[in-house]
Parts: sequence; structure tokens; C-alpha cells
Amino acid sequence: MKYMKLGSKPDAFQSDGNNIRFVATELATDIVVNVGDVKFHLHKFPLLAKSPRLQKLVAATDEEEDEEIDIPDIPGGPAAFEICAKFCYGMIVTLNAYNAVAARCAAEYLEMHEAVEKGNLIYKIEVFLSSSILRAWKDSIIVLHTTRSLLPWAEDLKLVARCTDSIASKASIDPSEVDWSYTYNRKKLPSENGLDPHWNGVRKQQSVPKDWWVEDLCDLEMDSYKRVLIAIRTKGKIADDVVGEALKAYGYRRLPGFAKGSVTCGSDPMRYRTMLETIVWLLPTEPGSVSCSFLLKLLRSASALECGETCKKELIRRAGRQLQEAAASDLLLPSATGETVYDVDLVASVVEEFVTQDDGTARTSPEASGEVVEVRSPVFVSPSSKAAVANLVYEYLAEVAKDPDLPLPKFVELAEMVSAASTPVHDGLYRAIDVYLKEHPGLSKSEKRRTCSMMDCRKLSTDACVHAVQNERLPLRVVVQILFFVQMRAAAAPAAGGVSQLPGNVKALLRENGGSYGSSRSAVTTNTEDDWDGVPTAGGDLNSIKSAGPVGRGGGSQRSSGGSDVSKHGDEKGNGKVKGILLPKRILSKLWSGKGQGGENSSSDKSESPGSVAQEEAKSTHSRNTRHSVS
Repeated sequence: MKYMKLGSKPDAFQSDGNNIRFVATELATDIVVNVGDVKFHLHKFPLLAKSPRLQKLVAATDEEEDEEIDIPDIPGGPAAFEICAKFCYGMIVTLNAYNAVAARCAAEYLEMHEAVEKGNLIYKIEVFLSSSILRAWKDSIIVLHTTRSLLPWAEDLKLVARCTDSIASKASIDPSEVDWSYTYNRKKLPSENGLDPHWNGVRKQQSVPKDWWVEDLCDLEMDSYKRVLIAIRTKGKIADDVVGEALKAYGYRRLPGFAKGSVTCGSDPMRYRTMLETIVWLLPTEPGSVSCSFLLKLLRSASALECGETCKKELIRRAGRQLQEAAASDLLLPSATGETVYDVDLVASVVEEFVTQDDGTARTSPEASGEVVEVRSPVFVSPSSKAAVANLVYEYLAEVAKDPDLPLPKFVELAEMVSAASTPVHDGLYRAIDVYLKEHPGLSKSEKRRTCSMMDCRKLSTDACVHAVQNERLPLRVVVQILFFVQMRAAAAPAAGGVSQLPGNVKALLRENGGSYGSSRSAVTTNTEDDWDGVPTAGGDLNSIKSAGPVGRGGGSQRSSGGSDVSKHGDEKGNGKVKGILLPKRILSKLWSGKGQGGENSSSDKSESPGSVAQEEAKSTHSRNTRHSVS
């Protein structure tokens, strides 16, 4: 830290109690200056020689025959006045980044200009600021921080503007020219720690990162930080992603609990609300300048701090345009109302922003039909981004579906937002539906059908099909559809290169076709809720299903004597999980004939309507508890 010493005489100021300061000399003091709660017992001559303001005050007291003068409004208070008084006495006083601005403002108050006496205090401080303080990186930040308690004096004297410009100029300099110390907490490279095994002993010149200035600016309060960042952006030499990194670092440092995802406003919610809204206002307009994860953290904090709608809408818009970058954990925004665990409506708004950016029109709710609809320029969204967002939403739904208070309409609405996206695999959606059915066992048949109708059975992978046909939570009609499409895949396999080209699970299905059976589920071992939990949803990666064994209704792995016969022929080839899954054409014909007899309107669920389907289901009552042998 830079400093400057003024004067040459020893410091003779002493204290008599907490609120009395005096000069220990042989001459008796002849004036008392009251500065706040502190009384200064001083001598008129050295003070009046350098301060016209004190001359006027002393002249006024002489007329009233009063030896005390009051200056309660001097900037910097007693400490700044004492620096000025010591300078008048010629005593040693040390100026540094912490007291220079206060002394400068106090000297201005006392009118200690060069015209009064050559080499007066104002001139001395100005030389120190220009030649030392404002040329140093960290000293400039300290000085700017001290100006907050000295307004409007520091503003009127252009000290705030000078500090701001000094900091912005240094931050905008080419990193290769940075030769001063700065704070940069990061994991150093092995070569920087001298641990590189290939280090030849020659010290390499370390490159300065582009965001070297970010952490030091976090020491500033929001108003000062805002001014500096605006000045940096005005100079136009810093990339938007570096500015975004600066705002991210500031949010993590200054917003309590932000890193953990739950901002705690304490006793001053207005302060943190203003801080967050300012960060959002300062965000660069360039897409990708900040990560979607950071935007969603800001949105979560904005909801917790009850920020204005303008702030929330801006975050929703920005996050929606980058939603393909997010992770499911980023979307788990706590609900402010407490009706549900997570704020699904807020996430739906973000997803809607992503979906509607293709047509360039922001949707409005029916209640807002009277408002002006915002029209934006369409943005091209690649098929890969659409698929990524669809899988993201499916993974998110699998998490929020565990909330027993999540209404079905919200679940369906969010799932349908991305149903048109080009997702080649619907395994993630199937898992989300399965979790929802598990956590909401009270759904009616029509509600189950409505939920499962969002899933395209043709987009389920072979492993998902294997799991689905053994899942008793699914309506029978859905199971039949899945079996039908598996049969179609098997039939199309020879045209594509023969049965040898089919997956092993499908080969097992074909080998077992024609065996003994009851209903569509009596020939399988039923998978319960624990089988599907934890299965990856992206890209059809279902390795955990492949490795999972069949699970009985009680949740444990079970096999009857008939099942043992199956395992002797199938488990050796790695397909034991599908040995009980049967696809005879008779099972399909009977189920579809049952639909034809009753018609679409004869029952609330045709998969369980009277006719041959019902008879098949009745046959399965006993067979659910045993595993059939397959000839």
C-alpha cells in the first residue's frame, strides 16, 4: 500500500478521556473546536494561518466572547479534522488509501487551498492521489470504497469518477501488461506450483488470465461496483463472457447462500433484492455470456427474494434461450407457495420460452389476453438442442413426480410442451410416467390413460420395452401396444438382415413365442417400483435395466420351479430377464378381439373391458404368483 508522510514535528496530540484531544505544549490552548462528540483544545495561530473557514468561525466567536466553535458537519468527522489540524501544526501525519479521501474532503471543507498558503494540504493530497494512489490497483479499489461514507463531497470533488476510471482502465488493459498484484483464487497448474515432473528448473513467465480483476472488485458495494462495471463495458475492451464471469463471482460472494441455491436475506431483504436486480440489469445482452445454470440460480433467488416481475421475466427469457445447457438439478426451484415441493409453473415458463423462440412470439396466458403480445425475431433452434431440452424435461419430471402433491395437469402440461421435439427415444418420458404412477396410486383409469398417452411406444428402446411389459402400473392397453411394436420390430428384422441382426432381448422373445401363457401379464414376472428407479434417461442408455434381474411383487428376486427351467436355457446367454415375456400372435388377437366386441365406448378402459380380454385377465389371477415354464 502506498503512503505519504507530511510534516516533521513529533506528534503532540494527546487524549484526556475518550472525547477530549489536546496539544501537549508549553503554551496554553486558546480555542476549543467541537467536532461531533470530540473536543479539540488547540491554538488559533497555526489553524487560522492555513484555514480561511476557521478564520471566519473564530471571528464570529470573538464577537460573542465565546472560545468554542462547532463544526459538526465536517466530512470525515474527528479523524479527518485531526489530520488537518496536525498538518497546520507541522506535525508528522501519514496519508494512505484509507484516510486520503477523508482528509481531502475535510481540507476542502476548511478551504485549505493553495491560494491561502503555498503547499497547503489540498495540493499535497492531490499530488499523492494522482502520483501514487490512483496508479495502484488495490489502492484505487480501497479509495473508491471509502468514498461511500463521504458523499456528496467525494462526488462533487470528482474523486468517485477518478477512482472509477482508474479501476476501469486497469481492468481493460491487456493482461500481458499487468505487473501488479491481484487476487485470483483458482486451482493452480502443476507447473505453477513447481510440481511438474517435466519442469527443467527454469521459471516460466505465468500468463495473466483475462478475468484477473474479477475477484478484487467483489470487495466493492453494489453502487460502486455498478459504476465500475458500466465504465469497463463502456471502454469496450472486455469480452462479454468475462463481464458475465465478473457478475457471477460477485453474486456468489455478496448474496448469502447463493452458492447453495437458497439465498438468505436476513434482516435486510431490500438490500439483497436490489443487489440481485442490479446484477440482472448488468448482464451482457450477448447470448452465452453467462451460463444457463447461473441464470437459473438467479431466477431461484429472485423468486425467494420476491423480486419484481420485470426481473423475473428477463431471467426467464434468458434462461429459456439457453435451456439446452442446463442440468435437471438446475431446474429444481423450490416453490414459494408451499403447495408443491418445486415451482413447476416457473420451470414451465422457462420451457415455454425455449419452445416459442422458433416462431418469435411470446405466448400469453388466457388471463393476460388483453395485454400486448411481444413479437420477437425468430431464433433457429437445432434439432439436437430440442432433443436435449426434451430429455432435460423428462429427467426433471422424473424428479418432481416424486412429489405426491404435484397435480396431474401440471405434469401433463410440462411433458406435452416438448412432445413435438425430435427425440428419438422416449425412455426418459417413460421413467417420469412410471415414477408419477408409483407416487400417485389413486389415479383413475382415465387419468392413467391420459398420462401414458403422451408416450410414443415406438420410441421406447428394447430395454425399456422389456421393463414396461412387466410393469403392473401401466394400463393393459399400453402394454399391448408395446408388445405389438416389439412384434413389428421382430417381423421387420429379417428384412434388415435377418434375426442375427436383432438385439439379444428380441431374439429371446422370438425364441419363446408360442409357449404357454395366460393373460398378457400372467406370463411375466412383474417389475415393481424399485426396478426403474435410477435408470438413466438420456439417449436410451439403459444399462442398469440390462443388469437388473426380474423382481416379484414383493420386491425381491423370485423364481418358481417353472422359472428355473427357463433359466437353464436362457440365463446362460444373458437374456434371463426376458424369458417370461411372451409374444404369441394369439395373445394379441385375443386382446384386440376383446376391444372389437365391446367397442370404444363400452367401458372406461378397454384394456380391461368384458370379452376375451377380461377372460384373459381372469386367467392371470392365479398365474401372477408363479412364473410359467416356456416350452
